[in-house]
Parts: sequence; C-alpha cells; structure tokens
Amino acid sequence: MIISDILKQFSLDLPAKPFGNGHINSTFEVGEPPRYILQKINTAVFADPDGLMENIMAVTSYLRERIAEAGGDPERETLTFLPTKDGKPYYRAENGEVWRLYRFIGDARSYETATPALFAESARAFARFQRMLSAFPAATLRETIPQFHDTGARLGQLKAAVAENRSGRAESVRAEIDFALSREELTHVVTDAIREGSIPLRVTHNDTKLNNVLFDTRTDRAICVIDLDTVMSGSLLYDFGDAIRFGASTAAEDEPDLSKVHFDLDLFRAYTDAYLEVLSDAITPREAELLPTAAKLITLEIGMRFLADHINGDVYFRVHRENHNLDRARTQFRLVAEMEERENEMNAAVSECRRKYGIA
Repeated sequence: MIISDILKQFSLDLPAKPFGNGHINSTFEVGEPPRYILQKINTAVFADPDGLMENIMAVTSYLRERIAEAGGDPERETLTFLPTKDGKPYYRAENGEVWRLYRFIGDARSYETATPALFAESARAFARFQRMLSAFPAATLRETIPQFHDTGARLGQLKAAVAENRSGRAESVRAEIDFALSREELTHVVTDAIREGSIPLRVTHNDTKLNNVLFDTRTDRAICVIDLDTVMSGSLLYDFGDAIRFGASTAAEDEPDLSKVHFDLDLFRAYTDAYLEVLSDAITPREAELLPTAAKLITLEIGMRFLADHINGDVYFRVHRENHNLDRARTQFRLVAEMEERENEMNAAVSECRRKYGIA
C-alpha cells in the first residue's frame, strides 16, 4: 500500500522515509525532523498480530502508570502508540497488512556494540523493565510465538531436523549435533522450575540485545526499552541469559574464526552487578541462583536453533554465505563450552553480588 494512504488512517499528512536496519518489520520515520515511527508488522513471522498488539498495549499502558508514579516521563521512558482515526491501536488494511504508529523518542540513540559501561547500563534498563512489571499478571499475556523459549521443545525440533535431514547435511555436523544432545538435561531446568512454582512466571522481553535499549545522547543513560514484539510470559532468566549470550561474547554472532570467540567474564560480572543492583528486592533467591545456568541455557538454545536451520536447509534465519547458520551455531556452542569451564567463577560472581545487595 502507499504510505501516504496508511498515514491518513492515523489522521496524518507528513513525509515518510525508510528507517533503521531491522530485518523483520518494515519501518519508516514520519515527519521532518522525525516525529513518529510507522511500522508494518511482518505477519509471516508474527502470525498473531492481534495478540502481539494486545500484549504490547497492555504492557506499555501498565508501564506508563508505573513510570508516572515514580515521577518519570512516560512519553520518553516507554513506547507511546497513537490510535487510528477510528480509535483503534493499529490499522488492519483490506489486504491483511497490519500497521502501527508510535512517537519518535528524540535525543536518543542505540548501540550495536558495548563497552562495559554501556553493557551495565543496558542491564539496568532491562532490570527496571522487569521491576516495573513485577506485579503485572503475566499469565494474561497471549502466547504469540508458542514455546518460544521452551528449550526442551527446541531440542525436539533439532532432533526432528536431524531425523528428516532434508538438506543432507546432518552427517557433516555430527559433532555439533552430539554437543547439543549431550546437554539435554540442561534444557528443562527453567521450564521445570516454572511448572513446579520454584520461580515465578513473569513478563519477559525475549530479545534483550543492547540495540533494543535507547540511550540519552548527552548522558548515555538508558532511558527506554524498545522492540516489544516478543513480549510474553516466561522467566526473567530468559532475558538475562539472552543478554549475556549476545553481549558477553568477544566476537560477532556469526564469526567463522572460533579462535576469536570467547566468553568475557568481566562483562558477565558488570552486567550481573548492575542487574541485581536494580532488582535486589524483586528477584527471588532461586532466580538469582540460576543466573549462570540461564546464560548457558539460552546460548545453547539459540545455537540449537541455528543448527536445526542449517540442517533444514536455511529456511528460517536469513543467510548471506555458505554455512552461515553453521557458523552461528558454532559460536554459540563455543560460548557454552567456555561458560561450562568458568561456571565456578560465574557462580562466585553472582554470590558476591547477592551478598552486596542483600539477596538471600
């Protein structure tokens, strides 16, 4: 559809141009200077856009109340969605396209790579997100991507990929398959804990990369968590683990030279300290105890997903070279192996932070 026609549904007549480098949704900045962000939701990836937007609206409305109560600025510290001229939170076109509009947050920027200080500040942002939502009824959120962080189910998908072997690649990656299968016991730790009630069900962001935090351009203070498309119910351990997986690696996620891929314990310490500083009275002792396990778990899970896609013939993740998904899987498994080697140090770092912030 023509962008100007979409904007009319939001009672706007302003110039628009493509924005950002996202690979899923189509994004445009609206106005000069930017005043709004217009997005078309990729319904091939998000098959339940109604549930997705229902989740986002519920969570951002709740956050706005908590931010205002704390004396903050809801217009700057969470996403603000603008209704259509019919009063709806998003526009569904006759051809099925789903469009949404939200305010552009000015004097802010995101980063693709982290210094220790930025990584710690991103931890505070995601911890504040968790803290403000700690009383939100997480079970009311829709499961828009079924079993998204059910690592046992992801292992099942890998086993199915190996059994079908549609690309004929399975035998050439037997070492990687065996690496994943030998850690099956790990895959059930968090889902079992939620089911047994030893850790609480919470709102989770599910994509806690550094570039999903906006930082003030003058102070580099984290001001807003963005990209809420995968907000669902789950465990804060998922969010912590994904942040460590991505941010505490010394190399890119798809680095083909494994000699460059290492788990940075100093970055783990920095993130953990900042995270627990903010969440000290909102995290349970069992959740804190499982933080190192969560880092291993989510890194293993993402590696299994890359490996399964490689065996399936690269049908899910976009690839730009031969064996791209295999390189991605190998970096994740390298990180898991190093986390296992340094598990005692990870546990000691968490214990130190727990003592520091009075977490039993």
